[in-house]
Amino acid sequence: MIRVVLPAHLKTLAGVTGEVRVEVAGPGPATQRLVLDAIEARYPMLLGTIRDRHSGRRRAFVRFYACEEDLSNSSPDAPLPDRVVAGEEPFIVLGAMAGG
Repeated sequence: MIRVVLPAHLKTLAGVTGEVRVEVAGPGPATQRLVLDAIEARYPMLLGTIRDRHSGRRRAFVRFYACEEDLSNSSPDAPLPDRVVAGEEPFIVLGAMAGG
C-alpha cells in the first residue's frame, strides 16, 4: 500500500480525512502515473484536479514530493523511492501558491 497525502481541498472533494492508501497494480515498479491512476480510480471526483484529463500532465500549481525530494518534474514513469513503495514515507500531493 502506498500512502498518499492530499491537500485539504482535495480531501474535502474526495470526502476523506487523513492519508489515503492505494494499492498500485502493475507489472513493473510503482510510479507516479500508477499512483495517480489508482487515486483517480478510487476517487473519480478527483479526475482532472491533479492531472489534465486529456494530456495526463501535472496541473501547473500541483507539486509532488516524497522522501524530502521534489518529484514534480520527474518522469511520471520513473520508479518511486523504495521507502514510499514500502509504506514508510508518503507520496505528497501539494497545492502550490503563486504570487507570494
